[in-house]
Amino acid sequence: MSPPPRTRLAPPRVIAPIPLLLLLLLAGGAPAEARDRNTLWTVEGEHNTVYLLGSVHMLRAGDDGLPPAAEAAYEDAEQLVMEIDLDDATELGNVAGVLDSVQRLALLPAGQTLRRIMGEDYRDVAAHARDLGLDLALFDRFAPWFVGMTLLQLDLAQRGFRPELGIEQVLATRAAEDGKEIRGLETTEEQLAVLAGLPMEQQREFLLMTIEESATLDESVEALLTAWRRGDAGRLEDLLTAEYDRFPDLYRPLTEQRNRAWLDDLEDLLDDREDYLVVVGALHLVGRNSVVDLLRRRGYRVEQQ
Repeated sequence: MSPPPRTRLAPPRVIAPIPLLLLLLLAGGAPAEARDRNTLWTVEGEHNTVYLLGSVHMLRAGDDGLPPAAEAAYEDAEQLVMEIDLDDATELGNVAGVLDSVQRLALLPAGQTLRRIMGEDYRDVAAHARDLGLDLALFDRFAPWFVGMTLLQLDLAQRGFRPELGIEQVLATRAAEDGKEIRGLETTEEQLAVLAGLPMEQQREFLLMTIEESATLDESVEALLTAWRRGDAGRLEDLLTAEYDRFPDLYRPLTEQRNRAWLDDLEDLLDDREDYLVVVGALHLVGRNSVVDLLRRRGYRVEQQ
């Protein structure tokens, strides 16, 4: 089969290591709850403060926005740091380059097809795609990681979740209006390259997990979101550890290795005199080898708010 036309593909967002835990980064529509704690940590440098905010990447219209502690952190910070610089990534001159990167990373090598890679499981993937209004035949030249992320985002979109309503996009828009500088810890291409670089068997597993866990999406979301809303780092760590124990080879490059890659940049921020609000997926801030854990091991005092 010849490669599909070079349609413009919207880049899926890398928001968590495993489909079940992707739900953690969605905000539910429940009323705001009283919080003893937040998914917000402070790190004191010699002359400044760096705030670490565990993000919810997608929200629905009418969902609660930032908790008061995060609002205060935003007001105090002179600069905003995110996994990627959304302000830069969405500028007109950069969009074409991002989409070209997605297309290049998402396409399978010549001679490979999704149908052949998925084998007997292809039928289940096609049925799930059909339920979401997608003809899987159109994606036969695309890698399993890309198909999995596409199906997941369609699934979430049907439930009303939108990335433009998420914490990062809301903060990026506000920072642009307020004239606050925005930085990125990595580029969109670097994020997607992590998934594209997974061995094909792990990509296949990723796609199958996305489908399997779709059936329990609604019941799983509340347990995860309750922990997020309450700032229950212990509960979030328990959930993360359970998934890590099941799929360590999938977890490690998507979360742990990225945490380590960010660490030097975060230490540079702590050597500055300006205050920073660093916004990353909440799962990067809990558990062993999280950003919080790695900073503590380097001698920094990191306190949850």
